Amino acid sequence: MHEKERHRIILSAVQEKPVVTVQEMVDLTESSEATIRRDIAALHVQKRLRRVRGGAEALSPPQFIGLAGRPFSVNETINASQKRAIAREAVELCKDGEPIIINGGTTTFQMVHFLSGRRMPIFTNSFPIAEHLLRHSKNTVMLSGGTIYREQNIILSPFDNDVTRNFYARRMFMGAQGLGPLGLMEGDPLLIQAEQKLIDQADELVVLVDSSKFRKRSSLILCGLSRIATVITDDGIEDREAKMLETAGVTLIVARTTASNNEESSLQA
Repeated sequence: MHEKERHRIILSAVQEKPVVTVQEMVDLTESSEATIRRDIAALHVQKRLRRVRGGAEALSPPQFIGLAGRPFSVNETINASQKRAIAREAVELCKDGEPIIINGGTTTFQMVHFLSGRRMPIFTNSFPIAEHLLRHSKNTVMLSGGTIYREQNIILSPFDNDVTRNFYARRMFMGAQGLGPLGLMEGDPLLIQAEQKLIDQADELVVLVDSSKFRKRSSLILCGLSRIATVITDDGIEDREAKMLETAGVTLIVARTTASNNEESSLQA
C-alpha cells in the first residue's frame, strides 16, 4: 500500500476512536509494525496526530465513535475480480419476486451489477447499493434507519424498534471480516449487533467472502457455521477450508475467477 494511502487510513482511524493502537493500524493497512511506527512518527512531526505509547490519537477528540475496519473506498480495490465473480454467483441464487437482504460491504456491492434486470424487494443498509439499484434497476429498494457511518457507507441502528424487524427475506447476503471453524467474524460490536438483527429476518444466510477471509481472524463472532446455508468464494479456497464447510453442512459454491478475468479482459480489448 502506498504511503499516502496508509496515512489517509491512519488519520481516518484516529478520528473515529480516542486511541488507535499500532496493531490496529497494522491490521487496517496490512503493513509491518515498523512501517506503521515510521508513519506515526512522520504524522506526529507534521502535527497531524499525536503519538502516544503503543499508538496514536487525534489532535482533536472524535465527535463520536466510529466503526473498526478499513474504509469502503479502500476495501473496494482489494481482490476486486474475485468479488465480482462471487457476486455473479450470488445473484444466480435470486429469483424474481423473492425478497432479499443485502448487507453493506464491497463484495455484496458487486451484486448490483447483476441485479439490474431483476425485479424483487431488496432491503439494504448500504447507501452505494441502494443508490445504484435505484438508478440502474426497477427493484423495490428499502433502506434501514439509524446512524450513517461515512467511511463504511452503511447505516446502523442499535435500537430494536427500527424498520429491520418489519422486513422478511428469503435470503440474506453478507460478507465478513473472517470465516473460520467458529463461524463468521467481525471486528466491531455495533456491526455484530446490527447484523444479528438482519440475520434473524432471513430464512437462509448466504456468505460472500473471497478466499483470503478464511485466513483472517477477529475477536468477535457474529454467528456459528450452523446458521450459514451457503458460502460463495473464489477458487483460491484450500481443501482444508472446503472440508471445514462440508463437515458443518454448509453448501459451498466456488466462483471461477480465472474465467471472470478473461471475460473482463475481452470486454476491455
